[in-house]
Amino acid sequence: MIDKLKDIIGNSYSPYSGYPVAAFVITKDGREFSGVNVENASYGACICAERTAIVKAVSEGARPGDFRSLHLMVGSGKIGMPCFMCRQMITEFFDPECDVVCWSTSGDKREYKVSEICPEPFSKEDLM
Repeated sequence: MIDKLKDIIGNSYSPYSGYPVAAFVITKDGREFSGVNVENASYGACICAERTAIVKAVSEGARPGDFRSLHLMVGSGKIGMPCFMCRQMITEFFDPECDVVCWSTSGDKREYKVSEICPEPFSKEDLM
């Protein structure tokens, strides 16, 4: 997976932050969907790599419960983590026991369960 992340991180459009991010989501049936962060001068219009990959999967028919894992890499050489907007979306589509694997460009990684990075998610049950 590290090579796949390295292959796409250069596609990131991050001229404002200089913080490129790449992500892959893998569904339970083995399909892979990639994403990179895409920035905009209007920061609110930016989209993170994780959400890009999830949205691509959903646009191809994936639904909550279809996801197995998420992998991400930041271009800084450090291990990055999903932001809280991404974590909210992750909790909508991934089961709590799914894997989130955060990679550095040198191959170091940290592995988490969704429940570890999103211990008390806001969900549809909170709306009722």
